[in-house]
Amino acid sequence: MEQKTFQLNDIVEMKKQHPCGTNRWKIIRLGADIRIKCMGCSHSVMMPRKEFVRKMKKVIETAES
Repeated sequence: MEQKTFQLNDIVEMKKQHPCGTNRWKIIRLGADIRIKCMGCSHSVMMPRKEFVRKMKKVIETAES
């Protein structure tokens, strides 16, 4: 199984769509828990890293270093 790599301010696509109609999220906090913000309606969600890795589909845009 491939290792999913992501960093702060990356735009990621989740497996399930958000109720607002988009599935693009920006990573705004990293740690044991990860906070992501919906790019459509700006709703933010915090979830454990393990759950985030399971629900993330792919990285759409990487953050500028």
